[in-house]
Amino acid sequence: MSGLGESMRKIVLAASVLLTVMSAEAAEQATIDTYNKTCVICHGSGAAGAPKFAHQEDWSPRLAKGMPALKESVHKGLNAMPPMGMCQDCSDEDFEKLINYMSTGK
Repeated sequence: MSGLGESMRKIVLAASVLLTVMSAEAAEQATIDTYNKTCVICHGSGAAGAPKFAHQEDWSPRLAKGMPALKESVHKGLNAMPPMGMCQDCSDEDFEKLINYMSTGK
């Protein structure tokens, strides 16, 4: 019977790992989808001075200000970017993920 219990533990562990990976991939895809719906219009081309997607020279000075300052800029709006960017239903966590994605491309 102990062999069956060990097998069951391995199956449960494998399923747990698989679900964790799938969940992470789904969250990553959600960030990409949100970027494509709400951010790419300006950050894809650098329109109106927006830092371009994965362009280190554009993002470095902004990232140096820290995530709290970046989120404050998103919440309040900055230059041509309206308050909350174009994502009125994004949470702070969503904005952090979007900023990380836009600044690194990953």
